[in-house]
Amino acid sequence: MKIAFIRKKNILARGIMTAVAIFVLAGALTLGTFSSRAEDERLKEARSCSFVIPPEFVPSTQPGLFINKNHPMESSTIQYSYYDNGNDLKMTNREKEAASQSPLKPLDEPELLSKEVYQETLAAAYNSEYGQDVGFNVSSFDKISVDGYPGFKIVSSFKVGDEETVHQTVYMLISRYRVFTVTYQRAEDDDCEDTFLTSAATIHLCN
Repeated sequence: MKIAFIRKKNILARGIMTAVAIFVLAGALTLGTFSSRAEDERLKEARSCSFVIPPEFVPSTQPGLFINKNHPMESSTIQYSYYDNGNDLKMTNREKEAASQSPLKPLDEPELLSKEVYQETLAAAYNSEYGQDVGFNVSSFDKISVDGYPGFKIVSSFKVGDEETVHQTVYMLISRYRVFTVTYQRAEDDDCEDTFLTSAATIHLCN
């Protein structure tokens, strides 16, 4: 029991890091896209994203991260965050210079964010973070639309050493100036998949 308890704590700690990393990496893959397409009239503006947090999840000390109230026996998490490309604001010369030096390579079309690119980028990042091959695998990568905004639903998993397999479902939604990301993450034996699906069904973008 003590070993299982410690493993659960480790999974949550990794889950917190991963919940943050999943958004940062997704943003790195797509931020250039939104910068280059901010003037594309096909992308509507959205100022906020809303969804229902299940009652069994409570805010953590980290903004946007919700943990299971039965932590550490339950290690599931929900992470919300967003990127603002700043194209609706005037940039200073210093900000323009910093942007020109960015290592991020803009994508010409959002559709170029593919399963293969996502898999390769995140697998390399997680393997580097944990110092081992965690077997990061994207099992599905689907284009979706929520309230007329395009995006992706990405289902993946990984396993660190002898700990439980961690499952992730990422909803990434694209607006004219912002990309919103909601990440649901659970360990293999966390019984909250239906709860996550119910929460995900309430995701909406508002102008």
